[in-house]
Amino acid sequence: MTSSSASAPAAPGTPPPSGPLRRLTARGRGEAHRVSSPLELFFDLCFVVAIAQAGGQLVHAVAEGHAGGGILDYAMQFFSIWWAWMNFTWFASAYDNDDTLYRVVTLVQISGVLVLAAGISQAFQQHDYLVVWIGYVIMRLAMAAQWLRAAGSAGGAERTMALRYAGGVLTCQVGWLGLVLLPVPARPWVFLVMAIAEMCVPLYAEKDCETSWHPHHIAERYGLFTIIVLGETISAASVAVKNAVEEHSALGELLPIAAGGLLIVFSAWWIYFVVPIHGHLRSSGHAFLWGYGHYLIFASAAAIGAGLGVAVEQAVGRSRISTLSASAAVTLPTALYLLTVWLLHSRHFKVGIAQQLVLPVTALLVICCTFLGGDRAVLAAGLVSAAAVAAGVTLTARMAGRKRAAGITAPTA
Repeated sequence: MTSSSASAPAAPGTPPPSGPLRRLTARGRGEAHRVSSPLELFFDLCFVVAIAQAGGQLVHAVAEGHAGGGILDYAMQFFSIWWAWMNFTWFASAYDNDDTLYRVVTLVQISGVLVLAAGISQAFQQHDYLVVWIGYVIMRLAMAAQWLRAAGSAGGAERTMALRYAGGVLTCQVGWLGLVLLPVPARPWVFLVMAIAEMCVPLYAEKDCETSWHPHHIAERYGLFTIIVLGETISAASVAVKNAVEEHSALGELLPIAAGGLLIVFSAWWIYFVVPIHGHLRSSGHAFLWGYGHYLIFASAAAIGAGLGVAVEQAVGRSRISTLSASAAVTLPTALYLLTVWLLHSRHFKVGIAQQLVLPVTALLVICCTFLGGDRAVLAAGLVSAAAVAAGVTLTARMAGRKRAAGITAPTA
C-alpha cells in the first residue's frame, strides 16, 4: 500500500504514452477518467482461486469442530492473499504505464497467486507453508522488480522511496521463512511479527516522499475486490446447497439458509456501495486506516460464505457442531462486516444519530439472531440486514426531502 500525494506526478489528465517499453514514472493524482485496467481486472479475478481455497478449508475446520484453529489459519492465509493484492493495487495506482514489461511482470505475480492458492490446503491441514511461501516469493520478487524499475526512472526523494519499498519487500520475504523453518507452535507468532513488519514498510518508505495514488481509482479497485469476494460467497453457498440437496433432499432446512444468505449478501453489497468513498480519501492518514481496515471487510465478507457452508453442513447432519455454533458461523462475520463498513466507510456520510445508529444496531441484532438456532438464525439475520438497507434508504430520503423543503441541495450520497 502507498500513501497520499505525488512527488513528481505527470500532468493531470495525461495518460501514459504509448510504446512497448518506456520509463516507469508516476502518474498524476488528478488524472481524469482513471479507471481499472483490463490487466487489473484479470489480476483480481485470479485471486478468486485463493479465496475459494481458504474459504473451503475454513468450512471444513469449523464443521469438524476445530473453529479456533480454523479461524486462526484462515486469518493468516487471508492476510497473505490480501496483502499481495494490496501491494500490487497501490503500486499500480501510482505507476501503471501498461507497457510490455509491466504487463509481463504482473503476469508473473499472477502465477505466484496461483502457486499460493495451491498451497493453502497444506497450510491449513498440516501447517506446511512451503508452497505458500514459494508462491509469495514469486509475487514479491516481481513486486520488488517493479519498485526497482520505478527507482531507475526517478530521482531524489522519489528514488529513495522506491528503493525503500524494494528493500522492505525483500527483507520481509526473508522473514517469512520462519513459517517454513521454525516449529509449528512458533508460527502464529512469526506471522504476527511479520504482518506488523509488512504493514510498517509503507510507513517507512514514504516518510519523506509519497506516491501518487489516485483516490477514485483506489476506491474503484477496492469496490471491485469487494464484489469479487461477495461473488465468491454466493458461489460457495450455492455449491453447498446444491450438494446437500442432491444427497439429502433437505429442502425444508436449506431454503431458509439460502434465502437468508442471499439477503445478507445483497444487503452487504448495497451497504458498501451506497456512498462514494473516494472523496474521503484525501490525506495519508485516512488512506492508511481505510486501506488497512479493509482486511476485516474482505475477510469477513469471504467468511460469510464459509459460514453459510457450515450452516448447510450442520442442517443436513454432516457437521459435528451444534446449531448455535453453526448459526454463529454466519452471524458473527456478518456483524463484523457491518461494523467495519460503518467504521471505515458509511459513518462519514451519515447525518444525525438515527442514521449513524442503523449499522451498529443492525450488527447487534444480527448477533442476537444467533440464538434462534439453525436455519431460522440465518433467515432472521438476512431479514435484519435487509431491514437495515430499508431503514437507511428511508432515512436518507426523509433527510433529502427536508433539505429540498428548506431550499438546500442534498448530496447524492
